[in-house]
Amino acid sequence: MEDLHSEDRVFESVAELFSVLSTPIRLKIISAVCQSEKSVSQLLAEIETTQPNMSQHLSTLYRCGVLAKRREGTQMYYRLQSERVATLCRAVCTQVAIELDGEVPLPPSDRLVPAMHR
Repeated sequence: MEDLHSEDRVFESVAELFSVLSTPIRLKIISAVCQSEKSVSQLLAEIETTQPNMSQHLSTLYRCGVLAKRREGTQMYYRLQSERVATLCRAVCTQVAIELDGEVPLPPSDRLVPAMHR
């Protein structure tokens, strides 16, 4: 019985993580800060969205521990807090890009992208 509860906690935690990562703009933010920290204005220059929307997504990623932040004067800077999340995002995004490119034929059992998106 204990193993079932432990397994449930794992699945619930993974589902929560995938929920945080389920928004394209959050994936773009993670990608944008992978190499170095960026201010909100730098992120807005790279990612097309409104300032309030950007702030909401940054706040969610910060609260979940994906991003860290620091203030310098009036500017807020964000950087990657969780390299593991970045590694996961990179792996999935790379695999999906390969599948959508279509140059490498993959059997259906190896695909991540549902058939309706190809």
